[in-house]
Amino acid sequence: MNLKKLGILVVISSIFGGVVALTGYHYFIKKSEFTTIESMQHHASFANFSDTTGLTVPAGLNFIVAAERTTPAVVHIKTTYMPETVRPKTRDEELFRYFYGDPYEDYNQPREASGSGVIVTAGGYIVTNNHVVDKASKIQVVLNDKRTYDAKLIGTDPTTDLALIKIEETNLPYVAYGNSDQVRIGEWVLAVGNPFNLTSTVTAGIISAKTRSINILRDKDNMAIESFLQTDAVVNPGNSGGALVNLRGELIGINTAIASPTGAYAGYSFAVPVSLVKKVIDDLMNYGQVQRGMLGVIIQDMTTTLAKEKNIDFITGVYVGAVNQGSAADLGGIKEGDIITKINDISINATTQLQEVVARYRPGDKLKVKYIRKGKESETSVTLKNKLGDVAIVPKDDNSVKTKLGADLQPISGGEMSILEITGGAKVAKLYAGKLKEAGVREGFIITSIDKKPVGSPEDVVRILEGTTNGGILMEGIYPNGKKEFYGIGW
Repeated sequence: MNLKKLGILVVISSIFGGVVALTGYHYFIKKSEFTTIESMQHHASFANFSDTTGLTVPAGLNFIVAAERTTPAVVHIKTTYMPETVRPKTRDEELFRYFYGDPYEDYNQPREASGSGVIVTAGGYIVTNNHVVDKASKIQVVLNDKRTYDAKLIGTDPTTDLALIKIEETNLPYVAYGNSDQVRIGEWVLAVGNPFNLTSTVTAGIISAKTRSINILRDKDNMAIESFLQTDAVVNPGNSGGALVNLRGELIGINTAIASPTGAYAGYSFAVPVSLVKKVIDDLMNYGQVQRGMLGVIIQDMTTTLAKEKNIDFITGVYVGAVNQGSAADLGGIKEGDIITKINDISINATTQLQEVVARYRPGDKLKVKYIRKGKESETSVTLKNKLGDVAIVPKDDNSVKTKLGADLQPISGGEMSILEITGGAKVAKLYAGKLKEAGVREGFIITSIDKKPVGSPEDVVRILEGTTNGGILMEGIYPNGKKEFYGIGW
């Protein structure tokens, strides 16, 4: 065989080998791939791989209905804030400003922020977070259909970070209340709000925990309640005050916070459960302030360490560390060392849960409390008391000068009088909802006269305003930076 014939034979052999290899790949390797996909199709519960043009969704996992029911009733809240007090300027700084301008000029301009809210009645009541509207001089509400309204602040509750505002409109879409007690871990939920000013944004996730405390609420009387629903639905700045709803479109929580090292979503968000929201909002509507019923106990979570220390052979319930004398718990027979296991047939397994359940009730309400003492289960009835120690509803004083002004006033020091070259006045130390905030007055403003009557102290403000009946006042004063201002205030 010569070299030419040998070369032809090698080429033919190579071609034949390639054909055999391709044929084997098609029938064996490729067949194996298709078998794998067919197996996936057989076991998948939510995707139809045989028809990629129309993926199917199992019954009960449809977010469309909930989104369509909820988005028309979730609003965009825009707030305006007057700047905080600016420190007094020295005479050298005044000279600098004369030649080069005011370095604090931008700081003195109003600031704007935004959040979300949920319409809960057709008559225009809207629930949101306290931190969304706190200290705002103006609150504006933009509906899903882009209609815009100025809102009135009805009331706030910093202990739950909730607030109630109202717009003057009727026949509005609203979100129906659900039942957060029936929400289960693993249940699908939607978060609806306006993150980063992206209006009407809907995200989905599951309930990942209940009765969660993250220690973000602070209260001077140690009355803050944190019993959040935890979810992995994406929530970002701007979502605060928005709706957390179930797949029926029912409100189960108000989105309040995120756990994040950066300020943006990092995996978990937290919502005030609607069981507490309903009670707070009803109180603000009917009484102008939240009516807190007090059990009067100091409690702690049951742990293995505590159980071993107290010689207890279980770790369910909440341990009573102390009972206030004369409190509802004391009069109901509850003692130190008891372990509360149920309140009104709701099982209690965390201090946050007990606080939230009790906070749903008002002074004078009766609760059934089950507890274990020395291994024996007992039940008692307790009548909740208010913060003053009785069972009455605490009225809101809407007629006092302080309440109408919405401010804490304090005397000014001799040093301030010297720097500002004034002889007296009353400083606005803290602002709340009221006439001063509505007029645009900022904290730090020193009132020097009202209707041309000199003000030398906070008592002068009360005396002058108690005798004012003309429907309006002219308030004059000065800020710590030396800027004089006057405000016309309806009275």
